[in-house]
Amino acid sequence: MSREGRREIAARRQAREFALQGIYQWLLHEFSNEEPATAHTSAKPSLPEQAPQVQLHAIEELLASATSEDNPPKNRSRTPPNAEFFAALLQGAVREASEARSIIEPLLTRTIAELSPVEHAILLLSVFELRHDTETPYRVVINEAIELAKKYGGTDGHKFINGVLDRLAASLRPEEVAFARAQESESNKRG
Repeated sequence: MSREGRREIAARRQAREFALQGIYQWLLHEFSNEEPATAHTSAKPSLPEQAPQVQLHAIEELLASATSEDNPPKNRSRTPPNAEFFAALLQGAVREASEARSIIEPLLTRTIAELSPVEHAILLLSVFELRHDTETPYRVVINEAIELAKKYGGTDGHKFINGVLDRLAASLRPEEVAFARAQESESNKRG
């Protein structure tokens, strides 16, 4: 892979990480605005009917500083995030959160309200990416979600994320998953 290709992968990975942070922040704000009695028991938090314009100034500032060439932070990779991809992920995942929840809910072993905010945010992000970024292979979306869960989630959260997204990919991208599984099966027969 070329250096430019590796740089783009790193930029997209960084954008996913920032989008996750923004979705997480939005979820915490969303649940904090509910009545105290329903904040942790409501399986489907209410969302505005119109697509919300997420105003996440801290995340926007983080993105701006990450893309700035002036005095880069020491703890950040040298590759700035893909700002367009970041915005698409963040805005899209928040805008389609209600629909994404209805898609993943049947695949869960617990309610949406019982998910940690990190798991919830990763699933919203991944559902959006699986549905709308068909240029990215489903396995890449799943692997990136697993890495985010390992970095930010609970001890075994990545296993939960993997299981849900594996089943989800089969329903959202059936042809791609069937083709990949057929190739894997053929490879196993040969080796």
